[in-house]
Amino acid sequence: MSESKSNTQVDIQENINAKQVNRLGTAKISRLLLEFAIPSIIGLVVNGLYNLVDSIFLGHGVGEVGLATATVAMPTMIFSMAMGVLIGAGGNALAALKLGEGKHDDAEKVLGNAFTLTVVAAVVCMLLVNVFMDPVLRISGATEVTWEHAHTFVRIISFGFILQFFGMGFNNFIRTAGDPNRALYTMVAGTVLCIILNYLFVIVFKWGIAGSAWATVIGQALSAGLVLWYFAFSRKAPFKLKRKHLPIVPRLVGSIFALGSASFVLQIAAAILNLILNNQLVYYGGLDPIGAEGAQAAIGVVQRVAMFAFFPILGVAMAAAPLFGYNYGAQNFVRVRSAILLSMAWVAAIGVFFWILIHLFPEQICIIFGIKDELLLFTIDALKVQVFFMPLVGLQVVAANYFQSSGQPLKSMFLSLTRQLLYLIPLLYLLPLLATHLNVPGLSAMDSPLEGLYYAFPIADILSIVTAGTLMLLEFRKLGRRISLSTQIT
Repeated sequence: MSESKSNTQVDIQENINAKQVNRLGTAKISRLLLEFAIPSIIGLVVNGLYNLVDSIFLGHGVGEVGLATATVAMPTMIFSMAMGVLIGAGGNALAALKLGEGKHDDAEKVLGNAFTLTVVAAVVCMLLVNVFMDPVLRISGATEVTWEHAHTFVRIISFGFILQFFGMGFNNFIRTAGDPNRALYTMVAGTVLCIILNYLFVIVFKWGIAGSAWATVIGQALSAGLVLWYFAFSRKAPFKLKRKHLPIVPRLVGSIFALGSASFVLQIAAAILNLILNNQLVYYGGLDPIGAEGAQAAIGVVQRVAMFAFFPILGVAMAAAPLFGYNYGAQNFVRVRSAILLSMAWVAAIGVFFWILIHLFPEQICIIFGIKDELLLFTIDALKVQVFFMPLVGLQVVAANYFQSSGQPLKSMFLSLTRQLLYLIPLLYLLPLLATHLNVPGLSAMDSPLEGLYYAFPIADILSIVTAGTLMLLEFRKLGRRISLSTQIT
């Protein structure tokens, strides 16, 4: 009798879990996007707030050198994040497609293989960073002043790679499981702990750079633990992490890598971009009165503020990804088109809000980080210029996420490459040279080659926006034909 009751409870829970996922194809798109976007945005904003607060603590607790060190360490952190995103985003996209096709067991196999890949990738990345620490720091733009600080920070952070991979990469699966609020608190819990520990370690205990790094690792441990507990032990998870699915299946691994390649390439491009930017800052900063460390500190602040403003846009795109993937897999193309249009409208509105905020209060924003004197004027100018096209940049993000979620990784990868590699990197080399050697109409606003570095960002933005818009127009035509065909068949 008790066994029959237990089986009934399991069946009820499985039905609840199935409805939790299936509503992606039936509930109102605007309500689903709002439900998924709010926790996603809050989680990313809190994570972005951590990056800001960490920089503020370093700026006040360590000084300009602390801000410069964080800038030097950024390429390594982005590279490690790229590995986690490759597996997490790729596995998540594949799981969403499988669930949309009604293949529940295949979704669990994807989750198990993603777990094994994550462990292997984290260990390999940690070993590589520690073995090649000196060359990594050298190409990251470390100077004599920041060398020891950056060495300490990067070594500690590398010990937490496996925690970062699970905390951020696997978090994507929770959204596909139809539980965006849980995805939120797993991320927020770790971030809040990071902020608290950063204040204690850097400001109260005066542990400096090392304190900031250890606070980050401990916070990542909390997020990773919560995510893994959900898939391993929670009865509410609609698909589970099971031991029998841990052995690698080459076919699934290939699909995970293919679908995650766009996000991976985007992160790698960001890492390469940061490497080049750091070295350009050291070179041109050394020729400018603010100096190399001043240039790295100022642009580091600008990058963090811009990233914080960008996170809500990314949050909407991430929230829409399960809707894209599930409905594309179910061949419900009317809902796919509606989700695209609605998410584009939302990211445009968010971009306008932050554009206005940054242009109204640029000085107050920069002062928070401890930036002052002539470095303050440079930072304010760089901030306003870099975010000039923010109201439109969300178009590319939504487009790249759509192509990734709908099983078109090559298009997604191409869009991910356009801004970072194809447009921005050449401009980082070209504009300072033009400002130095040529009197080019339209570039008269640049008083020094150093300023050419941040003028590169809005130019790259508008070029990538046009590219993404062109691909999406072609995609809308394809979706329109499929909708017409399905209507005729019905």
